[in-house]
Amino acid sequence: MNTLGDLERAVLEHLWAVGAPVSATQLRDSFADRGLALTTVHTVLSRLEQKGFVDHDDARPRQFRARGSREEHVAELMHEVLGQAGDRQAALARFVGSVGDDEVRMLRELLAGAGDDAAAR
Repeated sequence: MNTLGDLERAVLEHLWAVGAPVSATQLRDSFADRGLALTTVHTVLSRLEQKGFVDHDDARPRQFRARGSREEHVAELMHEVLGQAGDRQAALARFVGSVGDDEVRMLRELLAGAGDDAAAR
């Protein structure tokens, strides 16, 4: 599982929030309160790119963007963690048992819709 450091997570959260490509300089300016050097921002972006979270264009200055949405990232993490469970059914049962009524209702609706999608194929 690709783990993110605090600064990596903060940069990725910022890219998700902005929803548009940004330059390293713009990112540095967004984190002015942290006093980051531009080289630090470039290092973080390179690491995020190596981990598959960020990509850039070939313009000058380069513009960086998140590869996927926050929701896609969370879903990927959930799937990856579930794949590591020795007993997937027990892990799912524990998860479902720990969510609130609203989430149970939402899961039921999503699962019912997934069945409709499968039947339509």
